Amino acid sequence: MILALDTCLSACTGAIVKNGVVLAKAIEPMQRGHQERIAGMTEALMAQASIGFSELDRIAVTVGPGSFTGLRIGLAFAKGLSVALDIPCAGVGVLDVLGRQTGGGSSLVVLDARGGQVHCQAFDGGSPVGPAMTLDVGAAAQLRAPDLLIGDGASLLAAAFPLARQIIPEACDPSIVAALGAAEPPPPPNPLYMRAAYA
Repeated sequence: MILALDTCLSACTGAIVKNGVVLAKAIEPMQRGHQERIAGMTEALMAQASIGFSELDRIAVTVGPGSFTGLRIGLAFAKGLSVALDIPCAGVGVLDVLGRQTGGGSSLVVLDARGGQVHCQAFDGGSPVGPAMTLDVGAAAQLRAPDLLIGDGASLLAAAFPLARQIIPEACDPSIVAALGAAEPPPPPNPLYMRAAYA
């Protein structure tokens, strides 16, 4: 039984997943307020799934890239809960999740990193075909043309890839967060900033 959480993007998201079956799921769009909502949302998910915290086997949480504040909120909550319950906490990359939740074809996940840069990673059929990178927009425009541009940075590359469809998910699908977080050994829950925060 896995509790999956995401606070890196513009939503507070969670799910309870047992053997690949989603028992409860919530996606609540918000730009701010993740810290105030994550505990209540988790309690609501547990009630919806009719399970107790002692029945959880693992917690999976997104680790970035994304909002510096958001990812720290999710990580702190997930790590605290894993210590309290004495269960593993797995970290899952946002680019990995977004690249897998849109289906087949070639895709480029693009998150706006501000300052004329993007966090990006190429996928084909939902599988990564290159490393996660932080590039200037001009350098990203030289990458292989994808069928899909996925993420809030898609518009920054629209002119470079005019034939690519744009998809801007408001959140990571928590069922995919759970699936990736079920890997053995559990991926470490370390923040993935990809570049230093601005002072």
